[in-house]
Amino acid sequence: MSRKVLDALVARFGAAVLSTSSEHTDDVAVIARSALVEVARWLRDDPAMAMNLPCYCTCIDYLGMEVLVPTPASPLAVPGVRTERPEDQPRFAMVYELRSIAHRHRVRLKVQLQENDLVVPTLSTLWPAFNWLEREAYDMYGVAFDGHPDLRRIYMYDEFIGHPLRKDYPKERRQPLVRREFTDE
Repeated sequence: MSRKVLDALVARFGAAVLSTSSEHTDDVAVIARSALVEVARWLRDDPAMAMNLPCYCTCIDYLGMEVLVPTPASPLAVPGVRTERPEDQPRFAMVYELRSIAHRHRVRLKVQLQENDLVVPTLSTLWPAFNWLEREAYDMYGVAFDGHPDLRRIYMYDEFIGHPLRKDYPKERRQPLVRREFTDE
């Protein structure tokens, strides 16, 4: 059902859709960062798409993850070989799950991000429900959202150093203790 959404995305946006996949009922489109807002607005406003339910947005850190490289098919061949992720592939991806209640289809949008360029346009102007989820990605992974109305930490205190859900965050790291002065005023 959602394969139609992927086909419509490719037909409408062409090169801005970097790749698509449809496995195990998960329909994913990798979108160029520069086209994210335009693609999202079209998915929301086009009557044939009507993506009116923003389910979630989150960040993925691919550091240390293996990739499956397919091998030639033969009766005795292993379906694939696991190998380390190539250095030139993006370390992070912002992921957005959108659904249409009226048409009962869904799509997952991914925007790949390099470690030294963790900026993506905000979608909280299109779907206010993404406001806090984008703040969570900012706090936990360090992804900045261009145009976000209130981009600040949501879980960690302001003096916290680093982003605790990154895979390279040292689990033994000690954080500065912050004394808070509370008054009855």
